[in-house]
Amino acid sequence: MIETKKSFCRFCHAFCAIEVDVEDNKVIEVRGDTSDPIYGGYTCIKGRHLPEQHNHPERLRSSLKRMPDGSFQPISSEQAMDEIAERLSAIIAEHGPRAVASYNGTYAFCNAITLSVTRAWHAGVKSPSYYTSVTIDQPAKAIAPSRHGSWLGGSHGFESADVAMLIGNNPVVSMFGGIPPFNPWKRLREAQARGLKLVVIDPRVSDVARRADLHLQVRPGEDPTLLAGIVRVLFEEGLVDGDFVAGNVAHVEELRQAVDAFTLDYVEERTGVPAALVERAARMFAEGPRGVASSGTGANMSPHPNLTEHLVHTLNTLCGRYLREGETVPNPGVIGPARPFLAQANPPNPAWGKGEPSRVRGLGEIFGEMPTAALSDEIITPGEGRVRALISVGGNPVGAWPDQLKTIEAMKHLDLNVSIDIKMSQTAKLADYVIAPKLSLERPDLTVLTDSWYPVPYAHHTPAMVEAEDDVIEEWEFFWGIAHRMNTEINLPGGPLPMDAKPTTEQVLDVVAAKSRIPLDRVRAADGGGVFDDGEAVRVGPKAAGVDARLDAAPPDLAEELREVRAEPLVEGAGYLPGEEFTHRLISRRMREFYNSSGRDIAGLTARDGGTNPAFMNPRDGAEHGIEDGAVVEIESSRATILGVAAFSDDVPSGVISMAHSWGDVPALDAEVRSIGGSTNRLVNNEEAYDPITGMARQSAIPVNVRPAKVPVAAG
Repeated sequence: MIETKKSFCRFCHAFCAIEVDVEDNKVIEVRGDTSDPIYGGYTCIKGRHLPEQHNHPERLRSSLKRMPDGSFQPISSEQAMDEIAERLSAIIAEHGPRAVASYNGTYAFCNAITLSVTRAWHAGVKSPSYYTSVTIDQPAKAIAPSRHGSWLGGSHGFESADVAMLIGNNPVVSMFGGIPPFNPWKRLREAQARGLKLVVIDPRVSDVARRADLHLQVRPGEDPTLLAGIVRVLFEEGLVDGDFVAGNVAHVEELRQAVDAFTLDYVEERTGVPAALVERAARMFAEGPRGVASSGTGANMSPHPNLTEHLVHTLNTLCGRYLREGETVPNPGVIGPARPFLAQANPPNPAWGKGEPSRVRGLGEIFGEMPTAALSDEIITPGEGRVRALISVGGNPVGAWPDQLKTIEAMKHLDLNVSIDIKMSQTAKLADYVIAPKLSLERPDLTVLTDSWYPVPYAHHTPAMVEAEDDVIEEWEFFWGIAHRMNTEINLPGGPLPMDAKPTTEQVLDVVAAKSRIPLDRVRAADGGGVFDDGEAVRVGPKAAGVDARLDAAPPDLAEELREVRAEPLVEGAGYLPGEEFTHRLISRRMREFYNSSGRDIAGLTARDGGTNPAFMNPRDGAEHGIEDGAVVEIESSRATILGVAAFSDDVPSGVISMAHSWGDVPALDAEVRSIGGSTNRLVNNEEAYDPITGMARQSAIPVNVRPAKVPVAAG
């Protein structure tokens, strides 16, 4: 008998509300929940293939241990935790707690509990070596507001905006940034029907750029120059919200002076965007009157990401894109704690320069975690404090970390390598222990990550849809089990977890959401997702008496970086590193069917491209370089050469190659490019063109050469 239950998808971070058909404790079908007040039945192709993910024949059903001959043998999760805890204790006793690190990948964010418990476990063993995927692709999202400040009343949202500007994001595919991820096509259509003007800044004619009122096709890596030019137009034409800026913003004149050299002629020459379009974009955004500018990983993974993100915040600030006193707060949150919303600035509080310093490149802790771009070096570099044990949680370092060659070397330097993964990924194949986890529909969960994303106070709690029948455990159970064996604590913001007897997942959720604005039991009581409105609107309160906190338009280090950008030489073609000549820039992109490296083993998702991440390029470039559509090509950077499958596309300008990241495998398998793709991360040198605050390497706008492949390639 088939039973239908309500849940939400966690294949990616969009958390779409779904109905799940279950028969004999097996997930057999997933579809959108048409009764849900936010999603209204929407799901993407990835979510509809959740049954294949759960029932995949290659899914790990028990944990594995590497044997002396290099093979893997099954091991019970309890025995694995016994052995891992013993080895971790020995490493800490000999080398100190800093030697033990965890990397928390994308799937750690798709679980309400994992990050909180992992961070608390680190505190319990006194290890600062806590890393996440945030510092791989968009640490600027936290750095910029810490340097610029934020608005306590909240910002304008897409739902009420008259104009939106998207910089390097394609949210109808990535489900993140600018347009809400719950049915983004529908949200965009509805917004444009009511009059929204859409400005898109992107090197390629992306899916969302095709729907834009104005598309600025900027050269890869030149977002800071273009944004500085737009800011200059705002000043020149008096398009700044003078009253808001005068009362709430510092260093405005310094910003005006810093962008003065970014004239329209210069911006056009450097970015390739006609001056008239730069002016038009500035005017369109300023006219609003309500609007929002946002950026995505395309811009954040390119050179000068912190500067780019700060300029995005500055655009919003100069045009006063914030809620004012007396306005209704559309979503005061459900799961997060209640807080006051005030018409005043939360002043800058730099999220770096505190905590534990890194041992490499003068980097350090940022917003409470260590920079992942330097983790390979922390493992390889000898000396006191070297990372010797790594636990990868819901992530795949060999597929995701910048500078794949160094990452592979780092894996071999570890004394203990533990991978929590649903399959034998590139990283799992190099691990000492592979812990088999439960999948999303086998565990209770809560929409913690997306609590502030919704236009109304919406939340969704889900019980487990099926009972896991194999020896699989949740990620938090692993860390609790290790802490229990090591006699350490796990103290969460809502209180400590009991360590004498293991709690249930629901009990841990109670602790995680202990300070929620709406009691968790009320959220649990709903059948599916719901809007939790107490009937009384939350409004933005007045500025506190005697407070003159201000947003910072141009802190000194930002003004200096603008001067550095302006001083960079104009170059021909794509190359911009001294002494090197490259014909193209490789930019990152998302693929609708996949979530970073996830989904590549699901036949229903690989049907279109055969399991590869195509190297999209302009047909004119193919003709110039003797490349045929569908042929295998070599793509060479200053660091390495990879293989890719050429795919001609007019939406990619000449001189640009567009590829999804987190594909491929180790170099020995490169010839299988047609079925596994190519690793763009291998093209990255994490010691070259990196951000001085976060260490984040340039992973988009990478200077490369392209040519027909000369090596034998598998037919696929």
